Amino acid sequence: MDKEFLNKTFIITGASSGIGKATVELALQRGANVAATGRNIEELKKLHQKYNNKNLEIIAANITIEADRKTIVEKCINKFGEIDVLVNAAGIIGSGSIENTTLEQWDYMMDVNLRSTFRLIQIALPYLIKRKGNIVNVSSITGIRAFPNVLAYCVSKAGIDQLTHCAALELAPKGVRINSVNPGVVVTNLHKASGMSEETYNAFLEHSKTTHPLGRVGTAEEVAELILFLASEKAAWITGVSYSIDGGRAQTCLR
Repeated sequence: MDKEFLNKTFIITGASSGIGKATVELALQRGANVAATGRNIEELKKLHQKYNNKNLEIIAANITIEADRKTIVEKCINKFGEIDVLVNAAGIIGSGSIENTTLEQWDYMMDVNLRSTFRLIQIALPYLIKRKGNIVNVSSITGIRAFPNVLAYCVSKAGIDQLTHCAALELAPKGVRINSVNPGVVVTNLHKASGMSEETYNAFLEHSKTTHPLGRVGTAEEVAELILFLASEKAAWITGVSYSIDGGRAQTCLR
């Protein structure tokens, strides 16, 4: 297992924090070549300094910009010559209901969380088909269960799941697998990046212990482990599946 991804090349978005960063680190530790992309160049540089080897290429990019999406794929190919795994971990969250979500907020959520994932898959697909590679999308518990006051986020993640399911049927004959993971509450910068204060976030995490049957929130590393399992040969007969990793949260009713 230590080097199970030797000679395999990953593109991982959202790599400057949270689940994306944890996935980069685990993939590198297991021998992969990784093109790590995100918007926070300082955090990407820290990753590069930590590992400082030829297996890591950092790419500062905004996945909502078409030129940047193409650059991510081009730089990966120029550096490593191939793409075996695409991990779409970049995403944002924001509050808003059906009554007060603005069209601008809706469009931005769909752009970051859904449209950009769809387009990056399209750009990387010729290389993934050539290598009979696979794709793992980071969705959310909100893709399969409804929650109030995060309307656009829920819809964007439901879209990720359906994108995963439909694309899996279309890509299976070409030897390309695609799955998604659906985390519950995980300790990352996601909520604070949306504007939640430290105090509010800590209270949210404490409350979340009561809403997850296992009695705690998750870690980015736990989700990264599932992502790497789905990307591995051990999951060679798994495609088109949305995997819950949520301490049992999806089994409960709203509370």
